[in-house]
Amino acid sequence: MNKVILMGRLTRDPEVRYSQGENATAVARYTLAVDRRFNRNNDEQTADFINCVAFGRAGEFAEKYFHKGIKIAITGRIQTGSYTNKDGVKVYTTDIVVEDQEFAESKNSAGSNDGGFAPAGRPEPAAAGDGFMNLPDGIDEELPFN
Repeated sequence: MNKVILMGRLTRDPEVRYSQGENATAVARYTLAVDRRFNRNNDEQTADFINCVAFGRAGEFAEKYFHKGIKIAITGRIQTGSYTNKDGVKVYTTDIVVEDQEFAESKNSAGSNDGGFAPAGRPEPAAAGDGFMNLPDGIDEELPFN
């Protein structure tokens, strides 16, 4: 079984590209900073920086709603690969192919660490009094989950 569950913060805005052809598919790449449960130095928090890739509707969702600093939870699978770079050196890659992704904190709790603030020009849905986000009307078709 190949199953990964991660929770962490985005290190930067997702990089989204679309495939060529009639049915262009979104491919979103982002890196999650995932805190280690135990650390060696006992005085310094350490994190692993894990590359993730989301395809299709999940990629479009990441492009629209994810930004640097936001805390998310994902499930997916590990995929390894390799390629030869322009210098002729073989490079090995490890990515998490995202199957499910969701917000891991409310906008209000994210405000204390800048995770809940969108960059200029990118509006975010407002938080309701119960701590959950109010989603715009008609978004049901765009959500990657039921």
